[in-house]
Amino acid sequence: MTRPYEYDLVVIGAGPAGEKGAAQAAYFGKKVAIVDRLPTSVGGASLNTGTHSKALRETALSFSGLRQRRLYGIDYSLNRHLNIRKIMHRELAVVKTERAIITRNLEHHHIDTIWGTASLPDPHTVRVALKQGGQRDLTAGIILVSTGSSPFHPAGVPFDPLRVLDSDSILRLEYLPRSLGIIGGGVIGSEYASVFSALGVKVTLVDGRERLLPFLDAEIAGRLRERLERDGLHFIFNTRVEKITSSAQRVRITLSTGQVLNVETALFAAGRQSNVEGLGLEALGVALGQRGLVLVNEKYQTSIPNIYAAGDVIGFPALASTSMEQGRVAMVHAFELHYKERVSSVVPLAVNTIPEIAMAGLTEDECRQKNLPCLVGRAYYANNRRGQIIGDTDGMIKLVFSPVEKKLLGVHIIGEMASELVHLGAHVLADGGSIDAFINSIYNYPTLSDSYKYAAYDGLGKWNELQEVR
Repeated sequence: MTRPYEYDLVVIGAGPAGEKGAAQAAYFGKKVAIVDRLPTSVGGASLNTGTHSKALRETALSFSGLRQRRLYGIDYSLNRHLNIRKIMHRELAVVKTERAIITRNLEHHHIDTIWGTASLPDPHTVRVALKQGGQRDLTAGIILVSTGSSPFHPAGVPFDPLRVLDSDSILRLEYLPRSLGIIGGGVIGSEYASVFSALGVKVTLVDGRERLLPFLDAEIAGRLRERLERDGLHFIFNTRVEKITSSAQRVRITLSTGQVLNVETALFAAGRQSNVEGLGLEALGVALGQRGLVLVNEKYQTSIPNIYAAGDVIGFPALASTSMEQGRVAMVHAFELHYKERVSSVVPLAVNTIPEIAMAGLTEDECRQKNLPCLVGRAYYANNRRGQIIGDTDGMIKLVFSPVEKKLLGVHIIGEMASELVHLGAHVLADGGSIDAFINSIYNYPTLSDSYKYAAYDGLGKWNELQEVR
């Protein structure tokens, strides 16, 4: 049977959503092409900037001696002229390896790769301004837009590559600044604040809200703030930036309170905007939201039925993990594959601060807002043998659960390995299980995972007390 179009599917953007969406369709026999600007763009922000920032975090832990200081009381003094790029050798190797893995996956599924800049002259044509010159039109029954996002630049902020930076350009710093002002206490701002503080930089974080990372459980966010303040990080909340000017040596930040910060470097972590410029989506009638967000339904279908979108380009939660699933679900729907038909309702989140934070499910605060009765069980790394061995005595696992059937409602972790440990709780949440799942399990000893059992026992004690009162 002759195809009405050259391809069944053309994907724009080879990040996590694009790669997995393309592979999903190709796995079921569809003819697929994927378009991206450069071979070095493969992997999207997750690989090309996310890996850098996470590698910088590991570099901070290693070169600052933070772990060693907590274990042995060793004082590490960093060379002020430490070259950040030169010490991140491991990150370069990881990026190179991951890029090769993604390329092999595309080749394995016989997906055509075209390098160039894409636009959509009509709903079934992807026009590519080819990297090597010239133009090529690709026709397709289905188009998946997965072009990702970029740092948002607020009007009036004089960004430059040396003094006033965004979350991408800060990764190109050559040397550590003595002082850093960070505007924005979201995930990106908090992660960089903790990393540069660990590296010995004098960091001040400014945010217009009342507290750090308001989507987190308030107790967990509070423990993070206390830890970071103890390590020398300074916070200013409920305050906006009124004006920012920079010179060859300094950045001057004027706040709404009248306070003035003079720092060597400033980072504006003002969120991100979707990479839709030049695609021509609005001219086609594809509905867009603020900052270029592509609006989609629950199957990741845009207002043009054969055009889908997934990943950072559609906004929250903008995680590589969910982006991959969105790409797969979108293509299952597009080609009626009846395979993976939805993204799990339980989405584990991780914040790569120092210390790590991870969560899944409801927070204690959300339960109160929803008038949903809950109890809490806690376990502290300080009481855990592995926690003592690794020197992390600030960590904690917090379980939020129903006082009726002990059903787990949320899991919240701060401390070493939080982003790994959270999946134990996420699986119980997804299965609709109770805290008894942890009590009835056996964990290797000594391990941090064993803290789940003691958090559950702590919760069980409170549950028993409630039964006695009743």
